[in-house]
Amino acid sequence: MSNNHIYTNYSQGTVTSDDGTIISYYTTGKGPALILIHGALSMAENYKDMAGYLGRDFTVYAIERRGRGLSGAQGNDYSIIKECEDMAVLQKNVKAEYLFGHSYGGLIALEAARINNSFRKIAVYEPGVSVDGAISMSWISAYQKSLSEGKYLDAFATFSISAGPERAQKLPHWLMKVMLRIFIKQKDRQQIYRLLPANLLEHIEVSNKNNTYHNYREVQAGVLLMYGGESGLQYVDKAIKALTGVLPSSVIREFPALDHFGPDKTSPAEVAQTVRDYFLRD
Repeated sequence: MSNNHIYTNYSQGTVTSDDGTIISYYTTGKGPALILIHGALSMAENYKDMAGYLGRDFTVYAIERRGRGLSGAQGNDYSIIKECEDMAVLQKNVKAEYLFGHSYGGLIALEAARINNSFRKIAVYEPGVSVDGAISMSWISAYQKSLSEGKYLDAFATFSISAGPERAQKLPHWLMKVMLRIFIKQKDRQQIYRLLPANLLEHIEVSNKNNTYHNYREVQAGVLLMYGGESGLQYVDKAIKALTGVLPSSVIREFPALDHFGPDKTSPAEVAQTVRDYFLRD
């Protein structure tokens, strides 16, 4: 896809979830409805390029998950069930048959498709599916302590070391803090800092779903499973293998040169093209 084929006109809307929470979304493009679910430590706007590329063939609804932007708070009773309820309300409103999710958004997509058979096809990129504890939760205690003390960079560094690729896990804490300052723009770091509390609750849900991948045999939609060859995240290989073993209908696609952030940072055009081809294939 060339830049000439990316939609840049966006409009905003809201729906009201079952518990009364306002859920915001932005939309772009034309064609059949497709819902896009962003990952943890991110917002819908971080996927505007991905949405724009998909907008050539779909009307894309990029949901702003709870705790972000114009959407309501996660709430004291936050769970992935709430995320699925939010998704169901939007799906019913726009009559979406297609669903894309990245990372934690991929886990939500699988859960949503499991309980809502309105989706014809879904695509997930490195979904946050934990098999045998492969998604580490060892960072939570230190992370909570840093948050309580207002040390947001420390919390972010703790998470980045424990949940990152093997090369990141070998870095000392002080060096990770330096690297995060150098390689992530201040504006982006500020967004991440605001989302650190939400990230904690979302990863607790990932932990609660550990080794429940067998439930996805109930997914009736066809599923495109995508991952990056340069991701380096230990959980990904286990997740893809486990999902392939239980999903009634699935296709695997590796992007050899991409990392975990293919859809939102590394190459949204390439990922979008693959998603588009899969969704439009009979």
